[in-house]
Amino acid sequence: MKIAVVTGASSGLGREFVRQLARQEKQLEEIWVIARRQPQLEALRRESPVPLRVLAMDLAADGAAGRLEAALAAARPEVSVLVCAAGFGRMGDYRQVSRQDSAAIIRLNCTAAVEVTMACLPYMKAGGRILEICSTAAFQPFPYLNVYAASKAFLYRYSLALGRELRRRRITVTAVCPYWVKDTAFIPTATPAAGTPAVRHFPLASRSRRVVARALLDSRRGRAVSTPGPVCTFHRAAAKALPAGILMSAWEVLRKI
Repeated sequence: MKIAVVTGASSGLGREFVRQLARQEKQLEEIWVIARRQPQLEALRRESPVPLRVLAMDLAADGAAGRLEAALAAARPEVSVLVCAAGFGRMGDYRQVSRQDSAAIIRLNCTAAVEVTMACLPYMKAGGRILEICSTAAFQPFPYLNVYAASKAFLYRYSLALGRELRRRRITVTAVCPYWVKDTAFIPTATPAAGTPAVRHFPLASRSRRVVARALLDSRRGRAVSTPGPVCTFHRAAAKALPAGILMSAWEVLRKI
């Protein structure tokens, strides 16, 4: 049985990945969808021509990866596509983002992504594809988004190194690094409820449908990095050419506009 595994599938990019995988990947017999909110996962059944297996769990909780491992061991599927889209962030300075939120960001964006990937790898064969949902924030340090950006930098570097390790197995790893995505819950969830927002506007923000379509295309082409939009493509090039201090100074201006 060939399957796809998608984390963060109840909303945002994860939900859109389920929709597009169900339409495009004709070999899939099931899509395993993982997120905390079971009703939203169940509602996805109506949108997917491919049967869904709902695994409602909080990947940041102790033992979550073990539950996935047990389900995989029982079913013995071939994981054709893995999408690690679960994640969240907080915007604000060090006083606005709590210690608890900072730790949770690291657990979900870093630890959970690695654990899910390692759980799925024994069930992947040549031609398998992994998409780790990073961010353009991975390319430089971001004041007022510091823990989130650092977590995505970790995932970005992990993806590049893992992709090199998996070349012999002919498994592709793609680090997906979008700019702001306007039609997901990330921006309203990450913005502080009170006080002056750390980022005032989000010009040229992308839409999830286009981000996912480009990410899947880049994955099929075997690309190590997907920058699904002009802003993140330019940002990646700029981060290679300019010192981090200059980029952080530019960010200080842009976030206040």
